[in-house]
Amino acid sequence: MSAAPQSFLAACVQMRSSCDVAENIATAGALVSEAAEKGASFVMTPEMTSLLVTKTDDLFASAREEKDDEALAAFRVLAVEKSIWLLAGSLPIKLSGTKVANRSFLISPEGEVAARYDKIHMFDVDLEGGESYRESKNYEPGREAIIAKLPWGRIGLTVCYDIRFPHLYRTLAQAGADFLTVPAAFTKQTGEAHWHTLLKARAIETGCFVFAPAQGGKHECGRVTYGHSLIIAPWGEVIAEAAHDEPGVILAEIDTGRIASARRKVPSLGHDRDFSLPESGQARRVS
Repeated sequence: MSAAPQSFLAACVQMRSSCDVAENIATAGALVSEAAEKGASFVMTPEMTSLLVTKTDDLFASAREEKDDEALAAFRVLAVEKSIWLLAGSLPIKLSGTKVANRSFLISPEGEVAARYDKIHMFDVDLEGGESYRESKNYEPGREAIIAKLPWGRIGLTVCYDIRFPHLYRTLAQAGADFLTVPAAFTKQTGEAHWHTLLKARAIETGCFVFAPAQGGKHECGRVTYGHSLIIAPWGEVIAEAAHDEPGVILAEIDTGRIASARRKVPSLGHDRDFSLPESGQARRVS
């Protein structure tokens, strides 16, 4: 068996998705094509690539079942045309008359769906200034962590708010993930406070490369997202970052040897220990 390639060029697409699915497919397609033309073998788009809306009626008017989703069909064709691995960061996939999945798709160069992941953690928060979000109202949370194989190693799929739950990332890394994807539509308020810190922490804790393609700017629906798409190395260095919130593409050469190097320096993934809470006496293992 031949060894996995040691390096590849990865790209994150930053978008400002609108309420128009066709428009978003065209925009994403142009940016993915730009990344592929620059030599990227693996290209990733942000959360809610095909549709970013705030009203329930608008969401259900445009969401489709997976078999009928226009964006997924277009991205499968695009992956074949460009001969790339393509992560559609997330698309709203209709599950029923009352629930949608926030689903990430990993697509092979043959146009096959190699893996799909439904966002587990729902962003139900009230922020300062009157911003309020209730994802659980319309979205059905996922229940499975997902790892998939790439030519260069194994990848763990997550989405946006998942980044605040470090046990998910530790579990993925201990199960063999070398790379982690975090397509996102972070709010400007939370992004300014926590985006870089959280993503760097997940890379450092796991010894994984972290890819975080993001939404950025003021959207047609009125929502404002933070942008600053990032690619982070296993030691925590930012090796590519989008300028502010403008749509575009960032690229970085990914040297997979840096994964083993970081984990040799700090082999914490193998250092979990059982512990107990004195007031309960119940043992708990963090993994």
